[in-house]
Parts: sequence; structure tokens; C-alpha cells
Amino acid sequence: MELLVLVAIGAASGVTTVLFGFGGGFVTVPVLVWANAELGPAAMRSAVATSAVVMVAGAALATAATRREVLSGLRGERRLVVLLGVGGVLGGVAARLAPAMLAQWCFVAYLGVTLVDTLVRPGFLRPAGTGSEPAAIRAAYGVPLGAVAAFLGVGGSVLTVPLLRRGGYPMEWATALANPLTLAIAAPAALSLLGSVDGAAAAALLAGAAPVIVTLRRRGPMIPDAVHAKAYIALLATVTVAMVAAVLR
Repeated sequence: MELLVLVAIGAASGVTTVLFGFGGGFVTVPVLVWANAELGPAAMRSAVATSAVVMVAGAALATAATRREVLSGLRGERRLVVLLGVGGVLGGVAARLAPAMLAQWCFVAYLGVTLVDTLVRPGFLRPAGTGSEPAAIRAAYGVPLGAVAAFLGVGGSVLTVPLLRRGGYPMEWATALANPLTLAIAAPAALSLLGSVDGAAAAALLAGAAPVIVTLRRRGPMIPDAVHAKAYIALLATVTVAMVAAVLR
């Protein structure tokens, strides 16, 4: 029964991967912490490792199914991608060494700061029209973004989507571009965390996520930009509450 629940959660993470650019980490980490509560603090380490594997597969599928026109937004950003990968390795190693409880509370803090930032700082709900071409993320952000994302098992999309949004991208493009950036972070991080992966959980999550990702990338719904941004924040708030409940359980 637990595996069937994880398949359903995987399907939900497939939806969020396509529509919001995140899913593997921000949906599955709280769920896996709940499911493996008997492991105590070690549940977070297993959740981060399993999440990284799920994100690699999900982000790869989503990227492969994304229109070339959209992916052109990252053309010439090879340095950013490489530095994200370097950060991913550093964060993955740190996740293995750090106390699990520290990672749990850092995860909650990360969610809370990002949620407040999207609501308070201009540029996310109502992006300013700059009159110029949208701007990608500065390469200098690559290592810290990758390290934080891999340490928490989240892929980095909750930072990359707001940054891309403030760079002038509509939500459809910002969330789509988050997938290849997540892949750059999660792939090296997953290699450093393989020993902690819950294989059965990862397989169940991917069984639910893969068909949903492929279907939605081909026939995704048309969502007004303002509604898309508000839905992103609402989902972020929901995951924050779920993670706080999991940590305090």
C-alpha cells in the first residue's frame, strides 16, 4: 500500500515538475521523511538521496520534452551549468556529513525565506517590463545555488525560477528552464549520495512521475501568467507547512 501511495505522490511530483519546475525535492522530501519516520534523523538523509535520483530522471524527461525554442534561453550558459554541477557535488558531500536534523531545519528555513521573498520583493508576482531581452542567471550564482540545492535535495528550482522570473521570463519559460538547471545540479549530487537511496521508493515515485511528465509536456494546459505565479506561491506555502509538520512529528 505504501508503494502505491508513493506512485500517486510521484504522479503529483510529475505535475509540479512540468508546471512549476520543481517536484522531485519539494514534493518528495517531506513525503519520504514522513514515510521513513522510524529511521529518526537519518530519514532526512535518505529522503535527500532518493529525491536526487528522482529529480535526475524527472528533470531529464522534462528537458528532453521541452521545445527547443524555450531551451534556447540557456544558450551560451555553459559556465553556469558547470558551476551548478560543481555546487551540486559540494552540496551532496555536505549532505552526507552534516547532522540530519540540521538539514531538516535548513530545508524549512530555505522554504520560508523563498516564500517571503516571492511575496515581498518586487518582480515575481508582477514582473517589471524592462523592454530588453530576458536575462539568464549570473554564472557567479552557480556554485552557491548548486550547493544549497543539493544539500537540501531540492534541485534548486525554488531559487532558479524566481531568478529567471525577475530576469524577465514569463512563468512558462522560467519553470521550463528550471528543469535543465535542476539536472545540472542533481546529476552529480545523486552520484555522491547513492549509498543512501531508498531504491524501492525511488522506483515507485518514478513510475508515477514519468508518464505524467511526458503527457503534460506534450499537451500541457495553458495557464495565464499571473495565475501561474500565484499557484507557484500557493504550492510553495503548502510544501512549507507539510515539511514543518514532518520535522515536528
